[in-house]
Amino acid sequence: MNQITAAAAARAQAAPPQVSRREVPPAAPSRPGPRRDARGRIVNAMTVDVEDWFQVQALSAHVDRDSWDLQNRRVERNTDRILALFAEEGVSATFFTLGWVAERHPLLIRRIVDAGHELASHGLAHVPVHAQSADAFRRDIRHAKALLEDTGGVAVHGYRAATFSIGSRTPWAHQVLAEEGHSYSSSINPIRHDLYGAPDAPRFPHCPREAPDGFWEVPMTTVQVRGRNLPCAGGGFFRLLPYAVFRAGLRRVNLGEERPAVFYFHPWEVDPGQPRIAGLPWRSAFRHTVNLGRTEARLKRLLRDFAWDRMDRVHPGLVPADG
Repeated sequence: MNQITAAAAARAQAAPPQVSRREVPPAAPSRPGPRRDARGRIVNAMTVDVEDWFQVQALSAHVDRDSWDLQNRRVERNTDRILALFAEEGVSATFFTLGWVAERHPLLIRRIVDAGHELASHGLAHVPVHAQSADAFRRDIRHAKALLEDTGGVAVHGYRAATFSIGSRTPWAHQVLAEEGHSYSSSINPIRHDLYGAPDAPRFPHCPREAPDGFWEVPMTTVQVRGRNLPCAGGGFFRLLPYAVFRAGLRRVNLGEERPAVFYFHPWEVDPGQPRIAGLPWRSAFRHTVNLGRTEARLKRLLRDFAWDRMDRVHPGLVPADG
């Protein structure tokens, strides 16, 4: 066990922090105004959810977990393509990575860290939080954090739940994350969706009232139209919508609301040659494959049209000063 993991274990054994019940305005952590680049553009958070094509929720009913090690693993080559793209465009990002991936591809984790990106946790094996008990969730995030820290040689502060599965069904989740050494989460998508969503949640970074003081939730970006939150954070919506529509939404958040956005995508989304599963329901197949062949070109435009950086630098208050 290295020093980082030992420290994390010591934190887990300590008494839990006192829970804050106060309402916190949805303001960016520790900074009165958004960070801007040399051109005066607001700097947004670029994030990657590092998982393989067969681990996504849309395929969970059709790919048995016991078969994962038998599947055609493509996460390493696809993530390397992303690392090369980011290097070409001079972009740093936060990589929310499965412990399952770190265990099987340790050199990939080192390349992510050595390239100057933030390493964060996506849990152990892409199990939705609401499908676990609080104790099972604790074991999951503890194991994932230890794997990532041992492999990457850096402290892991951030966490993103599988399928944005923190919400009203899991009021204990933020508290457990804080007790296990995480200082922020990016696990809530404040939209209506058949698989996830918390449309009544704050749209911008905030301290959840169930969490200790100093623990932050950074929701996925939305735009408000006639009182309704519409998605503007990436994933399938980025592949489905015309690029001009998506760009207009991000500009509205940056210029109209003067807020930094959070964008996310997955390594499998730059891989149109990935295997296909026969017999999928049309909705699952559509969600997973729509416009895969166009994603990389759209990403290149996005990286040039907006300013991007890692989550912990866009919102420096997310990570403790001694972290």
